Amino acid sequence: MFRTILRHVKQYRRAVILTPVWTSLEVVMGVLIPYATASLIDKGISAGDIRQVYRYGAIMVGIACLSMLFGILAGRFAAYSSTGVAANLRDAMYRNIQRFSFSDIDKFGTSSLVTRMTTDVANIQGAVQMLLRVSFRAPLNLVFSIFMCLFIDSRLSLVFLVAMAVLTVCLALLITRAARLFKEIFPKYDAINLVVKENIDAIKVVKAYAREHHEMSKFDKAALSLYSLNVKAESLMALNGPVMNLVVYACIITLSWFGARLIVGGSLTTGELTSLFTYIMTIMGSLMMLSMIFVQLTQSAASGGRIAEIINEIPDMADSPEPLMQVPDGRVDFNHVFFSYKAAGDAGVIDTSSLEAGDYALNDIDLHFAAGETIGVIGGTGSGKSSLCSLIPRLYDVTSGSVMVGGKDVRSYDQKALRQKVVTVLQQSVLFSGTILENLRWGNPEATREECVEACKAACADEFVSSFPDGYDTVIDQGGTNVSGGQRQRLCIARALLKKPVVLILDDSTSAVDTATDAEIRKTFAQRIPGVTKFIISQRILSIMDADRIVVMDGGSVSGVGSHASLLENNEIYRDIWSMQTSGGEGDFDGPETGVKEART
Repeated sequence: MFRTILRHVKQYRRAVILTPVWTSLEVVMGVLIPYATASLIDKGISAGDIRQVYRYGAIMVGIACLSMLFGILAGRFAAYSSTGVAANLRDAMYRNIQRFSFSDIDKFGTSSLVTRMTTDVANIQGAVQMLLRVSFRAPLNLVFSIFMCLFIDSRLSLVFLVAMAVLTVCLALLITRAARLFKEIFPKYDAINLVVKENIDAIKVVKAYAREHHEMSKFDKAALSLYSLNVKAESLMALNGPVMNLVVYACIITLSWFGARLIVGGSLTTGELTSLFTYIMTIMGSLMMLSMIFVQLTQSAASGGRIAEIINEIPDMADSPEPLMQVPDGRVDFNHVFFSYKAAGDAGVIDTSSLEAGDYALNDIDLHFAAGETIGVIGGTGSGKSSLCSLIPRLYDVTSGSVMVGGKDVRSYDQKALRQKVVTVLQQSVLFSGTILENLRWGNPEATREECVEACKAACADEFVSSFPDGYDTVIDQGGTNVSGGQRQRLCIARALLKKPVVLILDDSTSAVDTATDAEIRKTFAQRIPGVTKFIISQRILSIMDADRIVVMDGGSVSGVGSHASLLENNEIYRDIWSMQTSGGEGDFDGPETGVKEART
């Protein structure tokens, strides 16, 4: 973990080195001030010599100015290096996250990734700041102050040593307990972020069902758990102050008692006793700072480990040593494919012996499709429709068997090259803030305006886009909230078409589109992209009934393959779905007869 963090110091090495140098000089100046104060009292004030008062006063002002200058330089370089290291860590994590497969994202969870990018990096930033300044300042203050105490009077220095031993034992007990609590806190941050993310993502559903109080109770529960741990940890750390004050006041009383006797005896001056009081405060303060360093390091070590997990995570999908860069055509073959999400995070080293039959999302899929075919995929919820098609662009790797595109195993392609030609329009239609034109060019940054218009025409999106006052320059709000669900889906389809795919997968991506528009999209596809292999995943038979072949999924297995007519005759599952949907159970606002007629035109 420490090596991972240190690798990202990079261009901030000079600042990291200079910060302790300036801090050390600041400490030296600070330690000299009490000694100069003693001389001012003994040689100036007590002796009634105003010239010595001016002299040592000027020396103190000079030392204080130098201390301030060195402190400013130390603070500036510490801030520069700590924020820089934090920026490098965020960048390294974000870059590696971009290489993650779906299974890697599933492994860590979105809320945990967000916590690591924010809270954990902030902890490391604070730790670097503290290490560069306090971890040098406190020990140096401690050592120099003890040296000055011994120099002034070695007998009274025994008081400091006893006080240090007592304070060290007390702080060690507090830190040990608090450190364990801080380690338990970070998973609680993940949990509270998960609740917040779920609520915000589904805020419309929450309000539609008037479940605000339910969601607030969930948040309160997560927040209370985090609150309880923080209170326990901070309560323990709050004992640092009272313990230190007790020891400091005991030292002051002891020093006053023995110091007064030494002053009366003539072996100690008033100025020296005053400087000893200052040094005791410095010594105890340094011990307090050291205790805080240990707590911060313990807390940051947990954060550093979580950050290092992300940076050092090797994505489970790796390109072959000499990957293929061209996808020749849209042929798709599933060769006895088994797939399990439990094994998806360990692709390449999968131990299938530990998997049971119920662990497989797909069981022995053996299907073969020619380039240019239109394939419909239908089945109940959890039947494996999306899992089947997610293997084609290699969003997940098979557990056993193989998936081939263009006659080659998908694992032999460069992942970016494969996904440039095997394009998936996912169930969740995501648009980004920016203009419609900018969103379309996610599919092809080099696409001309004319190409974008043609893609929108193929996706039946041009009509509604042109109706906007700003047309293709209309600004899309964050999350696409200023367009309807069906409009978002059509823009996402147009975006996919701009990639000029050889395989196009529509994962229930016309669910928010009425059957008339759905039929028009399929008709346009047949005319404009006849050579593209099209997989249409749908809950709606009207969306797939004209496909060349229809695959019926059931429990992760293929229940049947064939045309609409043959499946109606030979497949009970398909026949039941057809019966329910044509009897008015489909839930689409278009009537079944109208939908069937339009779908066949």
